Amino acid sequence: MTARADIFDRMDALADGTRSRLLLVLEAHEMTVSELRSVLQLPQSTVSRHLKILADEGWVTSRPDGSSHRYRMAMHRFNPAARELWELVRAEVEQTTTAAHDAARVRSVVEARRTKSREFFSSAAGQWDGLRRELFGSRPELSALPALFAGHWTVGDLGSGTGQLAEALAPFVAKIIAVDESPAMLKAARGRLAHWDNVEFRRGELEALPIDDQGLDVAILSLVLHYAADPERILAEARRALRVGGRLLIIDMMPHERQEYQSEMGHVWQGFSEEQISAWLGRAGFDRLAYHTLPPDPEAKGPTLFAASACRSDAAPAA
Repeated sequence: MTARADIFDRMDALADGTRSRLLLVLEAHEMTVSELRSVLQLPQSTVSRHLKILADEGWVTSRPDGSSHRYRMAMHRFNPAARELWELVRAEVEQTTTAAHDAARVRSVVEARRTKSREFFSSAAGQWDGLRRELFGSRPELSALPALFAGHWTVGDLGSGTGQLAEALAPFVAKIIAVDESPAMLKAARGRLAHWDNVEFRRGELEALPIDDQGLDVAILSLVLHYAADPERILAEARRALRVGGRLLIIDMMPHERQEYQSEMGHVWQGFSEEQISAWLGRAGFDRLAYHTLPPDPEAKGPTLFAASACRSDAAPAA
């Protein structure tokens, strides 16, 4: 189709007053046929017929929404000539009394949507947590939080175990280096993460990480420090592997009295206090320290956990 024929086709589509009214509404709002029928006060068949003409000429687009479709003006697809044509038509149409009445009915339709949402939340307030859990699981927001990680980061999962943490982070970062001393744990992690090609597995001790100096943007020690004979040495090694300004995250147990963990699970430490973690991190060469108690999981039977974070400073560690 020539450019000249194209512009005349577009002019023909806008020559009808109903179609111009439709576009004025759809420029600002996405609406269903039923909502447009209420706004324009026209039969559904008439609205649908005009929408088809506008869609055929590229003025509107639609998307499925359940059993219906939602329509919107396709401004992003317009060439300069079409934009200029619409601006001329809009300037005339929006000054009419009919357009003012349409705008008032649009406000009513939009307010009806809000009212429906308010009614739902008012009636479901007492059941909302259960309903959300049924629809989306117990804590859907937690699985989304790794999206805050920068996509170019390299993350060290230090003491990676079977790869649960690496699995959660893999979709969001450039690379994960999973380090563990246990061949059995690394084998399980490889099986779990076989479909991710951005996860690299390395066997090694946390006190002597198989990672180059400043090779990480983020280092995570999740539920591993309580097994360590020398946590300070591990923190110093994590600092070495972090770039200047890189972040360290520690997740572990707060102080507790469960002495059976030492004999049954090989725990060396019965949790860590904020003062203890802060002192170690400071001596290891970290700053901007933060320590947060994590809310208990109702289904968990173990001690309360904490999350401590810090940044590698450019100053040398304390002697």
